[in-house]
Amino acid sequence: MVVNRLVDRSARRDTTVGRRRCADPSTFGEGRAGTSPPLQQERRVPYRIVIVRTLYICYLSLDEPLVQSQVLPYVREIAAGGIEVHLLTFEKELQTKSADQLAAARESLTAQGIDWSYLPYHKRPSMPATLYDVLRGALRIVRFARRHAIDVLHARAHIPMAMALIARRLTGCKTIFDLRGLVAEEYVDAGIWKKNSIPFKIIKWIERAGLSQSNQIVVLTNSMRDWLVHAEPTLANKISVIPTCVDRSRFNVPADRSNRFELVYAGSVVGLYLLADMARFFIELKKREPNAFFRILTQTPRATVAQVMQCAGVSPDDFEVVAVSPAEIPDNMTRARLGVSFRKPTFSQIAASPTKIGEYLAAGIPVVSNSGTGDIDELMESEHVGLTVSSFDDAMLAQAADQALTLARNSEVEMQCRDTAAKHFDLIEIGGKRYLEVYRRLESGHPCPQ
Repeated sequence: MVVNRLVDRSARRDTTVGRRRCADPSTFGEGRAGTSPPLQQERRVPYRIVIVRTLYICYLSLDEPLVQSQVLPYVREIAAGGIEVHLLTFEKELQTKSADQLAAARESLTAQGIDWSYLPYHKRPSMPATLYDVLRGALRIVRFARRHAIDVLHARAHIPMAMALIARRLTGCKTIFDLRGLVAEEYVDAGIWKKNSIPFKIIKWIERAGLSQSNQIVVLTNSMRDWLVHAEPTLANKISVIPTCVDRSRFNVPADRSNRFELVYAGSVVGLYLLADMARFFIELKKREPNAFFRILTQTPRATVAQVMQCAGVSPDDFEVVAVSPAEIPDNMTRARLGVSFRKPTFSQIAASPTKIGEYLAAGIPVVSNSGTGDIDELMESEHVGLTVSSFDDAMLAQAADQALTLARNSEVEMQCRDTAAKHFDLIEIGGKRYLEVYRRLESGHPCPQ
C-alpha cells in the first residue's frame, strides 16, 4: 500500500524516504545527466510526498534528446517532491556503450535521486521485437517491483503501458498512463501504418485497456482530455492535463538576436511536420523582410533538408541546417525573432503539445503555427504571443507573414512570450506540481479538478 504523508517543505535533509535518505530538494532538477546547470528557481511546492516508490518506464534510450529534454526533467521534479524514483529505459545500440559510460550515467542519476536500470532495445523484426521487449520488460518490472516494494508503475506512452498492464496483475501496483498522444492515428497520418492494420489494432487495444484500468491518466492537452471525457465521462475523475514543459532557467540568458531577421524551426522535418510549407512561409516573410534568414535545428541530414528548401525556391544563402544537442537549443533560439511550427492538420493532433512551442516562448520569440494542434489556437488567441494559419495557401501565408512581422517588431512581445512560457509551460510550477498532484491523488482517491 502506498504510504502518503505531507510534510513541510522546510523538512531537514535527514528526512528518510523508504529505505534510503531523501536528498536536499535543492539538489534536484539540476541539468541533464552528467551536467549541473544553475538551479531554475526556488521550489515552492507546498508539500512533499514521502515514501511513495515509483518505477517510471520509458521505451527510449537514456541519451536520446527527447529523454534528456522531457523525461529526465520531469523525473527530477517527481524526485524533488520526495518520491523514491526508479527509472527503466530501453537502450539502443547498447554494445557501443562502455561499462564506464553506463556506470557514469547511473552515478550521475543516483546523485539526482534517480535509481536507473535498463534493458536492451530490440528493433527488428519490428512487431516480434517489440513483443519480446514487452514481455521481457514486464518480467523485469515484476521482479523489480517485488524486490524494491514499488507502489506505482508510471508508464510513459503505449508500449510501457502494455508492460505495466501485465505487471500490475502480478504485483498489485497502482498505475499511471502517461499518454503522449494518439500514437496509432499519428502513425497512420505519417504513412507508416494503415488504419486497422494489426499494429494499429494492437496499439488501440493497449490504449483502451490503459485508459480503463489505470488509476491516473496524464494527457498533454485540454483538447485531448475533452475528447476522451466526451467518449467516456467516467474518465473525467482521473485525467490530468500536463503539457510539455520547459526548464526556463536554460533560456535565462540575454537575447543575442542575430543581425539578420531569423526565423527558427526546431525538431523533426519528416513525418507529420511540413517543412515545404514552412519554406513557403519563409519566402513570404523574405518578400517583406529582405534580411530574413531561416535557421533549421534538426538531426535530419542536411542534404534532405536542403533538397526541400531548394525545391521551394529558398536560396542556399538564406537558410542553415544545424544539428544541435539539447544543451545548445537555447543559444540558437535566442538568436531568432520568430519561431514556426507547421504540422499535418489531422485529428490526431488534438493530443499534441510540441516541445518547441514552449521553448520558442521561453526564448522570447512569438510563434507561427497552424490551427488544430492541441491547445495552440486558444493559447495564441488568449495570450497574443503568436498566430495560427487555417490553411497553407499563398494568400493565407502572405497574411501570416504580415502579422508575424508586426508582432515580432513589437517592443513588448519578448516579455509577453517569456511570461506566457512561465504561465503555461514552466517545468516546476506547471509540470512538477501537476505530476506531484497526480501522485497525491493516487493515495487520496480525490478526483481530478474539472
